[in-house]
Amino acid sequence: METHLSPEFASTPEGQQAEAILRNCVHCGFCTATCPTYQLLGDELDGPRGRIYQIKQVLEGEAPTRTTQLHLDRCLTCRNCETTCPSGVEYGRLVDIGRAVVDAKVERPAGEKLARWALREGMTSSLFAPAIKLGQALRPLVPAALRDKVPPRQRAGKRPQRDHARKVLMLGGCVQPTLMPNIGAATARVLDAVGVQPLLADGAGCCGAIRQHLSDHGGALADMKRNVDAWWPLVESGAVEAIVMDASGCGAMVKEYGHHLLHDPAYAERAQRISALCQDISEYLPQFAASLKTLLKNKPVDHLAYHPPCTLQHAQQVRGGAEALLRELGFEVKLPLESHLCCGSAGTYSVLQPELSKELRNRKLQHLAETAPQRIVSSNIGCIQHLQSGTTILVQHWVELLDEALHGKP
Repeated sequence: METHLSPEFASTPEGQQAEAILRNCVHCGFCTATCPTYQLLGDELDGPRGRIYQIKQVLEGEAPTRTTQLHLDRCLTCRNCETTCPSGVEYGRLVDIGRAVVDAKVERPAGEKLARWALREGMTSSLFAPAIKLGQALRPLVPAALRDKVPPRQRAGKRPQRDHARKVLMLGGCVQPTLMPNIGAATARVLDAVGVQPLLADGAGCCGAIRQHLSDHGGALADMKRNVDAWWPLVESGAVEAIVMDASGCGAMVKEYGHHLLHDPAYAERAQRISALCQDISEYLPQFAASLKTLLKNKPVDHLAYHPPCTLQHAQQVRGGAEALLRELGFEVKLPLESHLCCGSAGTYSVLQPELSKELRNRKLQHLAETAPQRIVSSNIGCIQHLQSGTTILVQHWVELLDEALHGKP
């Protein structure tokens, strides 16, 4: 795509990156066929190709409008288009740049600004956990619009305390330890069962994705640097063999630390090493399949439906690991129709775009139900919580199911 950036952006790193991405686009439109919002709305401007044109126009000097902002807001950043694109267009990076530019030029209504600030600062705050606990205690009184985001309190069970020669880092994160603490605890117990010691580094926290996707790139970089600093002593010493993620949204972000910190001489090399060490639990655990087979005590259920998160299959381009391992361990696992499409969670999207989000959720749940599952499993807290809000079938992380098969319920 021929591009002529305005002087405002031509000499900036963001502008040069955007121009390189834009030049790869050949206008083919294959991306629209797999875009969830285009399928729902049927508007070219609410598909990747249309959004690319709008970002291009802004970067070439055309003034963005509130309408431009709305079309970019409706993007899930699921990155399904990247999987579909035959030209390798890095749409996710382009839309982050476009949103930041548009948000700097177009004033949002006060209510929107407040909501986005509350999500950005609230979910990453030390006050998030006590606020959620209060909401859980008063859940029947919480407004229906928010009740879906306040799941019942979950038992997590104990984390293992044994030492092992093999060690990996895990990320506690910001939201998961409060909303679904059993995911991290279950991952730790499964790793311990196969002789791997999971470590949590003091000082590590939010991966940066929340701020990054809400156009607070400075705040996101600060989150990334804090985690690099917290992890580096264990990485530099060779004490850990991997950084294992049980939230695919966080994994997608950490795998891009090397890209985001590329131009920071104090962090570039360390960030690249961190990204290279990062693995989703579905990438790391299959090496222990034989050991897990011998350790399994029971199968809580037989028939599973698996929802692959967009942050795993599209952002990380990781597919098949969880399903293959579960099948090898004796579970029947089915993928639903349109398994490549987003469930509508998409981080903070389900709060900021509730109507589109619920429409996508209901469509996904219909396809999942068609497989007649006893349980639905996935690989990311956002998807799990979002899907659970629309069904009575238990939705959980697949590693929680595996932990239950190894140790019983927590």
